[in-house]
Amino acid sequence: MKLDDLEIYKRAMDLGEEVWEIAVKWQYFEKNNIGSQLVRSCDSIAANISEGWGRRTYRENRNFLYIARGSLFETKTWLTKAVNRKLLEKEHFEKLANDMNILGIKLNNFINTNERKIS
Repeated sequence: MKLDDLEIYKRAMDLGEEVWEIAVKWQYFEKNNIGSQLVRSCDSIAANISEGWGRRTYRENRNFLYIARGSLFETKTWLTKAVNRKLLEKEHFEKLANDMNILGIKLNNFINTNERKIS
């Protein structure tokens, strides 16, 4: 199996592109403050899945998957702030939150699969 075939990676990449399309439209102040943090945290999800995939051992892979999961939670926080500050419509947030919840479940399942390989 290749990285590009991994569903969690594809979902994380898609989420990153969707978040980019949101933040790139904001004015300078919003983009420079919330936008840059939001894009970095969201891009970190796919980047850490990728880096873990390239590691030699399941244990190393698991560590990067944990970081990816943390970045997923950080992304949700930044999106919540965007809604609270009227930069993002609540309906769009709810769609993204649902996508992130599905990604989180799949990421946890993938981590649990790796745990069995470590044990």
